[in-house]
Amino acid sequence: MDLTSVAEAVVRDEPGAFETFINEAQGRSPDEMSAAALVLSSSPDVQVNELLGNLLFYIGACDALEPLVLRVVEAFERGDGEAWERALLLPLQDEDVRAGLPHRERLLAAVPTDSWLYGLLMVVDLEPLLVLHRPSGTGFEVTIGGLGDNFQLHTLLAYRLVPEHVPGEPPLDSWVEAASVGPDLQPEGGIRGQFELSDGFGDTIWNEGRPSDIPLFEGHRVVVLGPPPYQRSWNTGRLYPMMTPLVDIARVLPADEAASWLSKVSS
Repeated sequence: MDLTSVAEAVVRDEPGAFETFINEAQGRSPDEMSAAALVLSSSPDVQVNELLGNLLFYIGACDALEPLVLRVVEAFERGDGEAWERALLLPLQDEDVRAGLPHRERLLAAVPTDSWLYGLLMVVDLEPLLVLHRPSGTGFEVTIGGLGDNFQLHTLLAYRLVPEHVPGEPPLDSWVEAASVGPDLQPEGGIRGQFELSDGFGDTIWNEGRPSDIPLFEGHRVVVLGPPPYQRSWNTGRLYPMMTPLVDIARVLPADEAASWLSKVSS
């Protein structure tokens, strides 16, 4: 069965077409799904656009993305964006869609800052991070992406660094799975923090914030790791279940370079 024909039936709101499309889309090639997505993008119906968003999560950015984004941003601008937010929540958990997202600034201006969608718009990808561990005098260039908040960053930094690069108790496997791609987002007993996180100016990096909130210090986003002043724990490993995170050590700084950076940042 031609998938674009089924998509046309969905746009015409023919009985049973929605369910038929979902079944027929299984296992189709990216080209077939992209062509069908373009047909779906002609519909002004919110449910069809949610279906389109789900499709884009699997095929990535394509020509159908722009009309979907325009419908969502126009809905927020006229005051009924809440009904349309779901259409972008799943596709924006795909890195390819985030990279190819049109009208980003217009969306940011229209979307409430306390919404799930705004959080996805603030996600950084392939972002360099300078991480300094003050107790051991070590430093690292880290590449991050796909992180919903600093709770997730905290857990995955500990996973990458402890105990191979810095001393301490490594996070439990269940915590790491909850913060990455595991099915259980809330491991039994919660997740405990291993560090106190500060920026290059000495201000606390709150776990409730996002990596995009970390200010630039001499052209770098800097995270200084210190011993936690008290035990801190949280329940949820990640905010966006379908978003794949990246926390990768790109380079271990030589001792003199790490010492130079640690002498510059505020304590």
